[in-house]
Amino acid sequence: MDHIKNEEQSLENAGTLLSNESILGEPEPWESWETQLCLWSIGIGIAGLVILGVLVDLFLLPK
Repeated sequence: MDHIKNEEQSLENAGTLLSNESILGEPEPWESWETQLCLWSIGIGIAGLVILGVLVDLFLLPK
């Protein structure tokens, strides 16, 4: 019986802790750096696809 009471109390404590915190929280100090890294990675990936498409068109597709 004590086990159930302890479990209910811990669930109430967890709910209180979660309600006191904001959903998004504070941004990390490296957030802008991480955003730039993601944008550069996406850009390099798109450029790589374009270059690969041109090479496939020039050398592999029949003319």
